[in-house]
Amino acid sequence: MLLSIDTASERPIYEQIADAVRRAVARGEILAGEKLPPASDVATGLDVNKHTVLRAYQELRDEGLVDLRRGRGAVVTRIATEIVGLHRDVEALVSRAAALGIGRQALASLVSSAASDCSPEPQHLKEPQS
Repeated sequence: MLLSIDTASERPIYEQIADAVRRAVARGEILAGEKLPPASDVATGLDVNKHTVLRAYQELRDEGLVDLRRGRGAVVTRIATEIVGLHRDVEALVSRAAALGIGRQALASLVSSAASDCSPEPQHLKEPQS
């Protein structure tokens, strides 16, 4: 998994790292059950503090996307499979909107409106029950 950050961005580095992992999961580049690289390796590769990477991993844990265990590292949860499917649905929606001539802002507004109509914003994602 190749992560990159934009040091010129105003967005915090830990958020950029978490976003990069989310994108990789959504694209199917990281699958459920796979281990993320150790925080120290990511920190060295990006030339950032190890605690910055750990904060990103903790955010992903709080969302239910990874399971953090001492001695085992960060492992992607089963919800990753659902996210891949959701990403495909979103891609299809974007393509359909483009075919109808609906721009990004209008589509974002439609999605935001639908999301607020459906349910309150979740505090974190929950692992599917087996």
